[in-house]
This record gives sequence, C-alpha cells and structure tokens, in this order.
Amino acid sequence: MRARAAQLIFVALFAVLTLAAGCAANPSATTPSPPPLDPPSADWTVDLAAFAAQDAADPPPQRPVVFTGSSSIRLWQTLAEDFPGVPTLNRGFGGSQLRDVAHYADTLAIQYRPRMIVIYGGDNDINAGRDAQQVLSDFRAVVARIRSDLPDVPIVYLSIKPSPSRESQLATQREANAAIRAEAARWPRVEFVDVATPMLDAGGRPRPELFVEDRLHMNRDGYALWRRIVAPHLK
Repeated sequence: MRARAAQLIFVALFAVLTLAAGCAANPSATTPSPPPLDPPSADWTVDLAAFAAQDAADPPPQRPVVFTGSSSIRLWQTLAEDFPGVPTLNRGFGGSQLRDVAHYADTLAIQYRPRMIVIYGGDNDINAGRDAQQVLSDFRAVVARIRSDLPDVPIVYLSIKPSPSRESQLATQREANAAIRAEAARWPRVEFVDVATPMLDAGGRPRPELFVEDRLHMNRDGYALWRRIVAPHLK
C-alpha cells in the first residue's frame, strides 16, 4: 500500500514538473492573447511623420517617461517644467482613441525604451459612440501590446476626465473608469490614476474653471491640478 501511494505521489509530481517546464518553454501558454482591435479611428500618417521629424531634429532623452494619448496629452506643453528632473517626452496626438495607441504603440512609446509610459484615452472613444466595455477592451489591448515588448516598464493610465462639453457622457465615463481601474489592478506595474474625481464640484458636475472656452480642453489651472495628482506616480 505504501509503495503504491509513493508511486502515485511520484507520478503526480512528475506531471506538475512537466507542465511547469512546458509553460516556461512556451510563455504564451500562460499569457492571454490580446483582444482583437478595430481598425484605427483615423489616418494618423501626418502625426506619426511629425514625431519622426521631431526625433530627427531634436533627439529625445534617453529612457524618458513617455506621455501619450489624445489632446489632453498633446496640449500638455509644460511637461518639462511641471516635472523637473524627470526626462519627459510628449507623444500625444489630438483626437486619438485608445485603440490608436495600441496600433501605434511602437512608434509612440516602445521605440524609446521608456522608463514609464503615461496614457490618457477613452474620452474621444466614448464621444464617438463606443461603450464602456469597448473602451475596456481597447485598454487591455494597449497594455498587452506594450507588455509584449516591455514586460517590466510601469504603465500609468489617467482616468477619463469629466468636461462641461461632454457632461451628458458622465455615466459612461464613470462606468469605463471603474472597469479600467479593476482591470489595471490585475496587471503588475499598471496603475490607474484618478484625475476625474478632483475635477468635479460638490454637486458632481465638471468644474468649468478648469477649462478653456471650448469647455473640453483644460486651461493652466486644469493642468496644474493634473500635475499635482500625477507627480507622485512618476519615477
């Protein structure tokens, strides 16, 4: 009886070790495949060419913190002075959606071998009619794409901001933010940073004093608020 029990234990241990060895030899066996992506939301050829021209004229810093995403990033022109001592690189492209960041992650971020990537997206996605689950799926695709080349680089996602011009979309924004917060917690070195809540007044409405006349893009006060929120998360 003891011999039979010992034999069964040996077989079980052998099976476990064999499975572990197989997973080590084939990492994709334990790594989920990235979700399918819809085509890019627009033709970004001109924007990508502009980034290449900027790199040629003024080489980017070594191992920068790359900021990428839509116009809230593109218009953040004070990154260097807002985060002194941190080598920053702005690769925001106005009007973009999260799936665009996934499609062009190599050009926007990976090629620079960054120390960290900060992403803002989801705002334009919802405005274009995508629902919270589609935004969540595109967020997963962005993270999976970056992780395929940069498995250890920290990723910071800035929550979808509330703005007066898109106040009717607040419920979908909240749903997407909550879903992405939960998803980010499942990934190592992926952090969800809530910039949305401090941009609401006591009644839960977007604070108009943080925005320029179009009531969509932020003014200096809006970016000053973001700077205070984001600074503790930069490395």
